[in-house]
Amino acid sequence: MEPRQTVLIVDDTAENLSFLGELLRAEYAVRAASSGARALDLAARSPRPDLILLDIMMPGLSGFDVLQRLKQSPATSDIPVIFATAMDSKDDERKGLVLGAVDYVTKPLHPSVVLARVRTHLRLKQERDGLVRQNDSLQAVVTRGTREKQIAQDVTIRALARLAETRDNETGAHILRTQQMVLELARRASAHPRFACELDPHTIELIGKSAPLHDIGKVGVPDRVLLKPDRLTDEERAVMMTHARLGADVIARAEQDIDEPADFLKFARQIALHHHERWDGGGYPDHLAGTDIPLAARLMAIADVFDALISRRAYKPALALEEVLRRMRDERGRHFDPDLLDVFLEDVDAFVEIARRLPERPPQAHAAGAATPH
Repeated sequence: MEPRQTVLIVDDTAENLSFLGELLRAEYAVRAASSGARALDLAARSPRPDLILLDIMMPGLSGFDVLQRLKQSPATSDIPVIFATAMDSKDDERKGLVLGAVDYVTKPLHPSVVLARVRTHLRLKQERDGLVRQNDSLQAVVTRGTREKQIAQDVTIRALARLAETRDNETGAHILRTQQMVLELARRASAHPRFACELDPHTIELIGKSAPLHDIGKVGVPDRVLLKPDRLTDEERAVMMTHARLGADVIARAEQDIDEPADFLKFARQIALHHHERWDGGGYPDHLAGTDIPLAARLMAIADVFDALISRRAYKPALALEEVLRRMRDERGRHFDPDLLDVFLEDVDAFVEIARRLPERPPQAHAAGAATPH
C-alpha cells in the first residue's frame, strides 16, 4: 500500500486549521502550521509535503512572503501551493499566481471546492513526479550507455596504439606521456587569444583521446626499416615517412566503417597524417606550412619532439633538458608554431613532471633487435 500524500495547511486561525484538518484527514496525511515561519520549517522537513494550502493574510510573514521563500529554496520550490484567503481582489490573485501559486480558493471555504482543487493538484503532482522519475531513469541509462561507449572507444584506441608499440622500440610510456603532454599543452594554449576559439574543453578532450594513435601507421612499415638498430639510410627514411599517410588511411577507413561520425577520429586522422609537418613547410607528407597544419597536429609535434629528445632510444641517448630546450627554441617558427612553443616554454616543468610520472620501461626485445627513430 502506497503511503498517503501529505498536505500542509497554513492559517493563523485555529478554526480554519480545524476545519481543513477534518476535511482532508480522511484522504491525506495532514500537517498544520499557524504562522509563516512554522510553515517554512515544516515544509523543509522530511517527508516534505506534497501540497501546501496557504493563507495569505497572516501576521509576520504573509502568504506571499512564504511562497517567495519556498520558491527560492531548491528543496521546496516544486511543492504546489494553493492560496486560501478571504481576499477577493483580482490583483492579489494575479500576484499569487505570478509568484508561483498553482491555484486560488476564497473564504468562506466550500468543502467540495477545496477537495476538488486539492485532489486535482495532487494528481498533477503525482504525474509530474512520475515523469521526473522516468526521465531520471532514462537519463541514467543514457549516461551509462555513453560512459560504456567512451570506455569502449578508449580501450580500442589504447589497443591500437599498443599494436603499433609492439612493432616499435618506443615504450608504451611514450604513448601515455605524449597524450598527457598534448592535453596539458592544449589546456594552456586555450588561454591564448590565437587558440581560445578552437580549443574549447570538448575539443581538448577529443584531441587528447586521439593522440595515442599518432604513430598507428608504423604497423605498415616493414621490419627491416622499423626494427633497424642504426640510423636509417635516405631510402629507408623515405619508407619510414610513409607511416604518416598509412596511419591516416587506416583511420579514414575506420571512419567509413562506422554508422555514425566519431569526432575524435577526425582529430586522430589529422594528428597521424600531419604531426611531422613543419611550420616552415619543410615537413612531411604534404609539406604544409603555418596554420595550414591542423592545430591538433601542431600540438602533437611539440609533445612528440620533446618526448623523443628527453628519452633514450636505441640510436641515441637521452639529452639533458638544457640541450633539449635549446634545440626546441632554435626551431621556433621553423619546426614549431611560435605561439604554441611559447606556451610550452612558459612552464616546461609541467611537461617534465609528466615525463617523471610516466618513466620509460625497459625496451622489449625484438627478433631483429631494437627499432629505429620515428
